[in-house]
Amino acid sequence: MDITELENEQLEDKNIQSSITPQILKDDNTGEDEETKEIVVLETEETKPQVTKNAFPPQGRLNKCITNGTLLVVIWFAISSISSPDHYPDKNSFQLLFVFCCSVIGGKLLEVIRIPSVPPLPPLFGMLLAGFAIRNTPYISERIHVSKEWSSTLRNIALTLILIKAGLGLDLQALKRLTTVCIRLSMGPCLMEAFSTAVISHFLLNFPWQWGFLLGFVVGAVSPAVVVPSMLQLQEDGYGVEKGIPTLLMAASSVDDILAITGFSIFMSMVFSTGGILHDLLNSFRDVILGVLLGTFWGICLRYFPSEDQTNITMKRAGLILGSCVTAVLVSNSIGTHGAGGLFTIMLTFIGGAHWTTDRSEVQKIITFAWDIFKPLLFALVGLEVSVEALKSDAIGISIACMSLALLVRISATFFLVTFAGFNFKEKIFIALSWIPKATVQAVLGPLALETARISSPHLEPYAKDVMTIAFLAILITAPNGALLINILGPRLLARCSPNETKQELS
Repeated sequence: MDITELENEQLEDKNIQSSITPQILKDDNTGEDEETKEIVVLETEETKPQVTKNAFPPQGRLNKCITNGTLLVVIWFAISSISSPDHYPDKNSFQLLFVFCCSVIGGKLLEVIRIPSVPPLPPLFGMLLAGFAIRNTPYISERIHVSKEWSSTLRNIALTLILIKAGLGLDLQALKRLTTVCIRLSMGPCLMEAFSTAVISHFLLNFPWQWGFLLGFVVGAVSPAVVVPSMLQLQEDGYGVEKGIPTLLMAASSVDDILAITGFSIFMSMVFSTGGILHDLLNSFRDVILGVLLGTFWGICLRYFPSEDQTNITMKRAGLILGSCVTAVLVSNSIGTHGAGGLFTIMLTFIGGAHWTTDRSEVQKIITFAWDIFKPLLFALVGLEVSVEALKSDAIGISIACMSLALLVRISATFFLVTFAGFNFKEKIFIALSWIPKATVQAVLGPLALETARISSPHLEPYAKDVMTIAFLAILITAPNGALLINILGPRLLARCSPNETKQELS
């Protein structure tokens, strides 16, 4: 019995200890959890951004009131600058809807219809052909008449969207790191083609020098709508990544377009000015200074309005940019300061967007969505301006000869500008040939001179029609051929990296 009682007591002691041990462990874990929670709370409080209350820029409700009020005013001015008693959308709604649908269908058909062993063509080529077909089909052309005022307004809005995309796409840090070859590639070919076009058109087409330089900057811009998608595909496949050729061409394309649009705006002010050469130069200089100063001031303001503590900040920033830039471009064209609106847009988006760290890509998505809507209308309206009956066979031949000679100068200049940049002969050939596609800027700037001549200077309309014809032919010839050359020659002339290196470069 004594032995049995002793064993029972030992069992009871073990049970007591076993019941006490989890409680002790639980208490210890509870203490550790509480300490962990305290540490997390302290770290959260330390890492939580401290909102400093400064007099400027204003924060909170005052900033929100200023932002919302400015947004309403900007939208009102944009709508007022678009609509007028002379052209309300109800007169041309069906025509615009029909043109838009045909343009979208043309772009989709070009994506669906694929020729074996031939790279895909850009959809904008199908949009251009859709407008050209509407204008030159007998039954349809008699019933589709888009108002000239609305056509001009829509193209100006498309120009504004292009400038906004270019301004937001410029990165200050990337521009600081740009090598000499990228600067040469973004400016040299455009300037060389513009000067050569001015000289050739002066002797072949009997253009005045001012019109020659205006035409030169119209055809001197490369098209990011063709170059960038093709370069992204080559970069994804690993071609030219080791030497950064796709990145180089994509970075230089935006600066190339900005330079062409700026030069076009300056010479357009000179062409439609009524004063002498000195007076034209002073007016052009005035437009440049006015656009840069106003764009810089408004860009600095958009750094602080709306403030970071507001909701829907991305939509507000996109609305302020679109409303301000559309108003600036349309108003500047209406009062005769053609270059001020474009420079205002570039400076506003570049300076304002450089300060946005998190929402910049979201604003770019909204602008891209707006551009996707206006792009079919833009290229279709360009095709609508070209009539086969109005074209003369000798004029077409001379225009193609003028454009081809200037394009040869551009290709040669591009080849020599990248000669001492570490590229081999095949890579230099590829860069020179891939720098020829033209589409977006030509679709906007070509008809702009024609619309301005019809309104303010009818006696200059023949020159403007020639500019429009050459811009159309440039898109028709270089856009599909340039895309084909890039997609065909890229795998044959560029070295290919391993998949791991390609993924690292893409990241």
